[in-house]
Amino acid sequence: MAAQVIEGLFNEKSGRYGIVVSRWNSFITEKLKEGAIDALRKHGYGEDSVTVAYCPGSYELPLTAQTMAETGKFDAIIAIGTVIRGATAHFDYVCSAANSGILQANLKTGIPVIFGVLTTDTIEQAVERAGTKAGNKGEEAALSAIEMVSVLKQVKAMK
Repeated sequence: MAAQVIEGLFNEKSGRYGIVVSRWNSFITEKLKEGAIDALRKHGYGEDSVTVAYCPGSYELPLTAQTMAETGKFDAIIAIGTVIRGATAHFDYVCSAANSGILQANLKTGIPVIFGVLTTDTIEQAVERAGTKAGNKGEEAALSAIEMVSVLKQVKAMK
């Protein structure tokens, strides 16, 4: 007996995506946002399929993402932020809140909210992940969003 396999497909061109971008560390988050938009564009989504909302920082990403998801107008939300470690515990609090809040937004709304938040020790590490050595993590987040929309659509069709 063969098991039924469900996996994300990247060939569907319909749907709406929300991107929530933290203004804090905007020299990084803007590059991540552009990576996400480019990935969506490469997979056939036009600019009319994407809405970008800005919030102050990564701490505010979960509420903004959840509010967007609750509108029912989006198939997935991509939360983009960058938290760079400093000399205080602030980094830990912000990272923990962003992580936990984004998880809760997923579970509460049933809409994929993708964690596109860089949590790095240095500015150099953030730069590497925003389109240089380590690729663009915004692009990867958009691909995760497309895949999750596809997977969930297939699972729901099983009912």
